[in-house]
Amino acid sequence: MTLSWPELVTSAAAVSTDVLVKGADQDWVRPAGGLDWSCRATLDHLALGVLGYAGLLIARPVDRYITLFGSLDPQAPIPACLEGIRIAATLLASTVRDAAPETRAWHPWGHSDGPGFAAMGVTELLMHTHDIAATLGVAWTPPDELCAPVVERIFPDAPTGHAPAQTLLWCTGRTALPGLPRRRQWQWDGRVR
Repeated sequence: MTLSWPELVTSAAAVSTDVLVKGADQDWVRPAGGLDWSCRATLDHLALGVLGYAGLLIARPVDRYITLFGSLDPQAPIPACLEGIRIAATLLASTVRDAAPETRAWHPWGHSDGPGFAAMGVTELLMHTHDIAATLGVAWTPPDELCAPVVERIFPDAPTGHAPAQTLLWCTGRTALPGLPRRRQWQWDGRVR
């Protein structure tokens, strides 16, 4: 069964929060994966990014980020913060569902449409869950069925012949692939093709 872009966003949020709640009682002050941010700051970045993508699709700027910033309550316990991630993802999914096919909005990595912003949101959800889970000692690999459409949509030059999750991890600089060293710099291509 092929999921729609809004379903991919909400599915990614559900999978991510289900994984992260397993480490809710751990130390979230440690850096997330190979990032400079703590696990807690990475979670806040995730909420900001996913909500921000919905805002961009609504405002449709042609040359800038919008002034909406969303954040998680810094005093809230992790399970409540995970609820915030699900809320942000639901808002993005609803916005993608309601966006007309011709809707376009600015992003520094390519003006994009609803599916493009959905793919960006799914990438953020899956990759930052991977980062946090690695630090918390929760073994997890993103589901291939969520990764494959994202790789196809925003990583058009991705290598072929590998599992979609491993390809997305490589595209976002998190792992090496056979014959391909880990990327030190990367970005997606959100442009509509």
